[in-house]
Amino acid sequence: MESNRLGQGIDVHPLVKGRPLVLAGVEIPYQYGLDGDTDGDVLTHAIMDALLGALALGDLGTYFSSDQPDVVGARSVTLLGQVNDMIRSHGYRIANIDTTVVAEAPKLRPYVPMMTVQLAEVLGLESAQVSVKATTTDHLGAMGRQEGIMAIAVVLLMKQSSGS
Repeated sequence: MESNRLGQGIDVHPLVKGRPLVLAGVEIPYQYGLDGDTDGDVLTHAIMDALLGALALGDLGTYFSSDQPDVVGARSVTLLGQVNDMIRSHGYRIANIDTTVVAEAPKLRPYVPMMTVQLAEVLGLESAQVSVKATTTDHLGAMGRQEGIMAIAVVLLMKQSSGS
């Protein structure tokens, strides 16, 4: 009998000029933004991959590809809502999400509460069920050279009872 399912996701995008920096649907003032077919929101992408992976449903590209006109330029949190609907349609609900954003700059701590609230709202969760953390690589590697931003997410899904 299946009850709980664990999933993990990771996403990395390069930083480029001329795009807004969006993480968890929150626009963060910075001179660079994340490149990508959507808004480049690596945090939301990592969460979506973790959700899909928990139920062995494939990855983000399985459902949202760059050849779909409604995906290009889309807000990733809108796509996250669709993934959450898929999870629910399979009889599961999110117990909790734990995430880490790896970025040398900008400093993300001031935006963590807004990111947490935004994710909880989109997913129909309490803020206490969503953890957003930020760290650096102490100037090591591509993230340390400020070439990109990476996000990692772990989710726990629980089987919904028939009354949920």
